[in-house]
Amino acid sequence: MIKRDLVIIGGGSAGMAAAIEAKKNGIDDILILEKDSVLGGILNQCIHNGFGLTEFKEELTGPEYLSRFANQVDELGIEYKLDSLVLDVSENRLVTYSNAHDGVVTIEAKAIIFATGCYERGPGAIQLAGDRCSGIITAGTAQKYLNIHGFLVGKRIVILGSGDIGLIMARRMTLEGAKVLCVSEIMPYSNGLNRNIAQCLNDYNIPLYLSHSVLRVEGKKGRVEKVVLAAVDDKMKFIPGTEMEFECDTLLLSVGLVPYVSLLDKLHADMSSTRGAKVNDQLMTSIPGIFSCGNCLHVHDVVDFVTDEGRDAGRGAANYIKGLSNKQKHLEVKPGNGVSYVIPQFIETDLNNDITFKFRVRKPIQNVFVNFSSGEELVHKVYKQVLIPSEMVMIKISKEKLTNVKDEIVVSIKERE
Repeated sequence: MIKRDLVIIGGGSAGMAAAIEAKKNGIDDILILEKDSVLGGILNQCIHNGFGLTEFKEELTGPEYLSRFANQVDELGIEYKLDSLVLDVSENRLVTYSNAHDGVVTIEAKAIIFATGCYERGPGAIQLAGDRCSGIITAGTAQKYLNIHGFLVGKRIVILGSGDIGLIMARRMTLEGAKVLCVSEIMPYSNGLNRNIAQCLNDYNIPLYLSHSVLRVEGKKGRVEKVVLAAVDDKMKFIPGTEMEFECDTLLLSVGLVPYVSLLDKLHADMSSTRGAKVNDQLMTSIPGIFSCGNCLHVHDVVDFVTDEGRDAGRGAANYIKGLSNKQKHLEVKPGNGVSYVIPQFIETDLNNDITFKFRVRKPIQNVFVNFSSGEELVHKVYKQVLIPSEMVMIKISKEKLTNVKDEIVVSIKERE
């Protein structure tokens, strides 16, 4: 049986950052397992700029951003295996992977970090109505075809969903000569970052139809020929008489990302409403020695934050391996009014450090207080002028304010009076 101190599943931004941080915290025996042929994950296909503003205080493309971490992995001598698919993980931290060179290998690890990213929701997930023809494709897949393989997937495009990848692809397809007819969003607000609305739609005069969705797809000759949009009411039901027809050859779907956690599901780890695992303040799941971070924990809007979370997981795993993760508290953290989820879901350590809480609101809201309450006690509150669901909120609370808290913490939104 091969034994390793730390195995990291996934070599994207979270996995590389976790490995680097664990190495800096005294863990030398580290192995990254990456299913792709290169490190970096989805960043390899993100050739637009906008990465690194927080991490490096400059604008980088996805490949430029990832190369800085891949170079650190090499400089620190951290071992990684590419084209390696993890087949199984057990509760006692046995990791089984396979590749063409090693065959099938099982490793006994002292700690495991899941940094497996997320996947796109497809037409079946949203019960897309109409013909099942070619030309219906997720925005991320279209991005890979264009930026990696050089294939333009269509000439007349309708985009469903205003997620960031869809917005970025609206601009990218336009620059490559395609005609993006519109972006349709079922919610009454955009699910992308405001800067992407401005730079990818407004700058190119691409219309955004809020509270609209695809009524049906028509494509009787084997390829998309027409997409029919219609307005929806506040119960997401189509409103008769609001139909709009667009003759097109492609429908791009940007309708949400889902954490990739099939192996954690098999382990019966406690899962949250994000469809990722529940974690404590060290990012350890309900299974001792198994950690989760990045987009497989909850979907992020900025890769710099994924990197930072990877560091937290690397530090937490290093503490666990060295026996420094003493559980002196067990406080549950729950979302309250206006909050869809909050991470971490538990505080279990001795509070040597301040804790950053991450959450999203359920709907756009202005002039509110974010309250952190425990029973009748208000532990902490922060005023926010604007909060929107597409942007993750991060609030750090000092260890001094949390030391004497004994009951569960509820994070809620309260309108300013």
